[in-house]
Amino acid sequence: MAEVKNYHILFYGGPDGYQTNRAQIALYDAANKVIAYVRFNDPGMFFEADSNAGGTILMHMPSAMFPSVLDVLRNEKPINVYFAQGRGFLGTGSTEPVGEGE
Repeated sequence: MAEVKNYHILFYGGPDGYQTNRAQIALYDAANKVIAYVRFNDPGMFFEADSNAGGTILMHMPSAMFPSVLDVLRNEKPINVYFAQGRGFLGTGSTEPVGEGE
């Protein structure tokens, strides 16, 4: 499990996006090394399977999830990413109290 320290966003234009994706968020560790790419696909676009290629996780999500992922990256910490059972996972690194606020 790797802790996410920074992120970078790309949006892809055109009717087909780029390499079957509409947008991408790159996730970096404390050494500014890419640890994961979260890629977003519009309805009807081809979805690739999640993978862990050479230690870099590739996650694929529907474009409708983009605002939620961005909200978590902007407002929560710690954030962790990992790969298990053939899927990428992204989430908070610890439990948080209910009603804590932003």
